[in-house]
Amino acid sequence: MKRLTILLLFVCQLGYTQQHKTGFTDYIQPSVFSLSMVMMHDVVNPPAACRFYAYAMMSAYSIVTAHNGQIPDASTFIRSYPGIVVHDGGHMYDYRIAAVYSILETGKLMLPSGFMLEKDEEKLLLLFKKDKVPDSIIRNSVAVAEDIARQTVQWSRPDGYGKLSTLVRYTPTKGEGYWYPTPPAYIEAVEPHWKTIRPMIIDSCNQFVPLAPVPFSKDTASAFYALNREVYDAGVNLNMDQRVIASFWDCNPFAVSTYGHMAIGFKKITPGGHWMNVTGIAARKAALDFDKTVLLHTVAAVTMMDAFISCWDAKYLSNRIRPETYINRYMDVKWKPLLQTPPFPEYTSGHSVVSSAVATVLTYMLGDHFAYEDNSEEMFEIPARKFTSFLAASKEAAISRLYGGIHYRDAIDNGVSQGYKIGEKVLEKIKAAGIKPVYGSGM
Repeated sequence: MKRLTILLLFVCQLGYTQQHKTGFTDYIQPSVFSLSMVMMHDVVNPPAACRFYAYAMMSAYSIVTAHNGQIPDASTFIRSYPGIVVHDGGHMYDYRIAAVYSILETGKLMLPSGFMLEKDEEKLLLLFKKDKVPDSIIRNSVAVAEDIARQTVQWSRPDGYGKLSTLVRYTPTKGEGYWYPTPPAYIEAVEPHWKTIRPMIIDSCNQFVPLAPVPFSKDTASAFYALNREVYDAGVNLNMDQRVIASFWDCNPFAVSTYGHMAIGFKKITPGGHWMNVTGIAARKAALDFDKTVLLHTVAAVTMMDAFISCWDAKYLSNRIRPETYINRYMDVKWKPLLQTPPFPEYTSGHSVVSSAVATVLTYMLGDHFAYEDNSEEMFEIPARKFTSFLAASKEAAISRLYGGIHYRDAIDNGVSQGYKIGEKVLEKIKAAGIKPVYGSGM
């Protein structure tokens, strides 16, 4: 009787697998986007956003690797990975349903307003029902996802995030040349202790220290004054294309506009949210299967998490003044940048570091000349842009900070170099783990 039961279960599993062999790949990006929407609601800052993306994707990755032995276990390249285990209780489940659901469930457990993702989970379950997935399969898959999400959250707890609020409150350094809150909202420094967060892949926050910034000086013949003059002149003489580029890569999660005595806040996705969307666009264009799509999103997310840790270490080590502050003090009190100056030190440029790092990894995974159209900012009424490669996009993201008036040239150039080094370190680790390109001639 027991053998007959096992045989019937096998036949049912085979029939179900054949019926749904195309998988649920198209549900991955919308689930990631749901995380972005909740983060935008919560005004999650850029470094924290990539931490949330990383852990959410690690939940899905853990489920996929338990099913697909050709995709390396996370322990082979994630330094602190605890060996998350799939417990199915002997019940039949669909790993793809579990993986997608785990993205939302992990976000629900970790994000401040994670409860908002319950509606997305309900909508996802309705889609599975519409796909004629048996209720028992859905129920068992959700149970697996919930257990994996709990294990992921448990893994995340010792990474330092929970201790940030207990550390010494940051006070701007007095003196010329140091960062100071900028108008119009004069927001206090964002995540001054982010360097204490446990990295995913790189060895430490200071493994890739950038070149020293150009020293502060008020001398009109100095190199630092020349950097400010470049930012000032660029802002005064911006053409329409440069304005569009700056706006496209703004990615400021909370910009404040003032009208008389009234202040209005505008929310956008973060740099990490933008690049996670690019990752989804690329996965769709490459027609990747479910497992490779999860893999691609995961390596992108953990790369950006580590890039922010490295960049934020450099920012608060250099603690450098922003162009807006310098130019208003020493050159032109009425000058304003095109973009609102972010509330943290200037050196190095976060978008330059993060974009270069993730573009390096995406280039390895999808090829040197993977052209795509990026519509990530259309929800903010900014037209889509076409790129011939990920590196071309990352270079545009980097120079956009000069056009926006929020970064100096050396913070951009050295930030790009810093990002490349981080990306190469990630590639070293994932190649050693056996992760191969998912598209093109490198497969």
